[in-house]
Amino acid sequence: MIREKGFDTDLYLDAQVKKIFERVKQFDKLYLEFGGKLRFDHHASRVLPGYEVDTKVQMLKQLGNDIEIIHCISAKDIEGRKVRRDFGLTYEDQILKDIHDLNKIGLDVTAVVISRFNNESSALNFKQKLENRSIEVWINYEIENYPNDLELVTSDEGYGKPELVETKKPIIIITAPGPGSGKMGFAMSQIFQERKKGVKSGFAKFETFPIWDLPVNHPVNVAYEAATADLGDFNCVDPWHMDAYGCKATNYNRDVENFGIMRKIIDLLADPGDPLSSIKSPTDMGVNMASVGIIDDKVIQKASYDEVIRRYYRYQRDFIEGATNYDTLTRMSEIMTKVSLDPTDRAVAVGANQAMQDAKNDPLKGFQGNYTGSAIEVYKEEEFIITGKNSPLLYSESAALLNAVKFLAGIPDEIDVLSSINIKSLMSLKENMGNSDVCLDVKEVLDTLAISSVFNPNAAECLEVLPKLKGCEMHSTHIMKPGCENPLKSLGVNLTMDPRLPIQL
Repeated sequence: MIREKGFDTDLYLDAQVKKIFERVKQFDKLYLEFGGKLRFDHHASRVLPGYEVDTKVQMLKQLGNDIEIIHCISAKDIEGRKVRRDFGLTYEDQILKDIHDLNKIGLDVTAVVISRFNNESSALNFKQKLENRSIEVWINYEIENYPNDLELVTSDEGYGKPELVETKKPIIIITAPGPGSGKMGFAMSQIFQERKKGVKSGFAKFETFPIWDLPVNHPVNVAYEAATADLGDFNCVDPWHMDAYGCKATNYNRDVENFGIMRKIIDLLADPGDPLSSIKSPTDMGVNMASVGIIDDKVIQKASYDEVIRRYYRYQRDFIEGATNYDTLTRMSEIMTKVSLDPTDRAVAVGANQAMQDAKNDPLKGFQGNYTGSAIEVYKEEEFIITGKNSPLLYSESAALLNAVKFLAGIPDEIDVLSSINIKSLMSLKENMGNSDVCLDVKEVLDTLAISSVFNPNAAECLEVLPKLKGCEMHSTHIMKPGCENPLKSLGVNLTMDPRLPIQL
């Protein structure tokens, strides 16, 4: 999918790396808390067209041999089997994946810190799993009444109690699979203990969003609010920054609310004149230079509005599946109203529902059941909405995918690209395995297409155009089954769905 470029990754990386090194020079060692996704930042790539999904990894490589990486995970999240929705992995499995992926590109993880530990057996099992893979693990116990009892927090029984993780590089990247993983507590514990030893350690936060030097209600910042609506986050003017410097800066509620305690901790750890004590606001803690990379604000604004609508559909689905509550839906509706958006502003959603209606109005002979529709927006000199509807042979997602790649390859509708022998064989196998539903899902269509391409040039052409689906928008009138959703995500398609369970179809 050809998209207008609104962001220059190279410009951004140059400014971002320089900013981090400027901050590092103020200290003997810098603990840099990483917010958001480390390995694949799909949200940033969607709202900042031109931002590459592995930009953060590129940044780490440019920081060179000056970094080491530490992962944090809360024992509470291990116990609760918390899941990252982008890959569908639990937090502990996500850490294992991140460590493996980083290792493949030459970035090793120094250790994993299990925070907020209170003798959870699942956390101990995860510790054993990591150690069996020769990964160093450290346990941090929960500090009673953290962070409100400042006297305890900044004592040997608070930040001084965990074992010091021996770090050797000037920049320690602290990352996690999600919020609430204990990154800040770990960093401050390290700083507390190292400063007692005479090492002048410092702290900074790296978070792409909200972008501090764009207005609170800039669409890219509103898209951040939408992405965190389930956490209750909202953007605001940083009052600490306004008091200290007399100018506006955009931050978010949690950092603003927590900075009062953070400021007191800094005062207890650092003497006047210490670079750490120069942090006057939550914005000061940050080193975000994302605005430097914006080269077309109109493109960024449109992409951000598109993301807000995608998040609306995401939360509607989460609610049906029991993954979020009414508060999130209410918050998301407020955000949609704030920027004057409606669910029908998503063209593929309109197209998918029209396809479903067409199926109802002209049902296939002999097909019994409920009808569904899907739509993909593709680019071929201009944008086209390609639709598909379910049938005795294909799910609507499978039909839309097949129609889209045929369209991109210039193959007429009436020409078959899948081998009928392979299709019948696969459907027969599914039936013999006791499946009442023998329709082909997206994975099965792709597998059949690959097999057919060996002797069918048209199928081979369809395979060649599959990369053109990356970044395309797609919508279905129902919640997709894994056999459809997972391969479409792997192709890089931006998916949304109506909040309708398969059993309702």
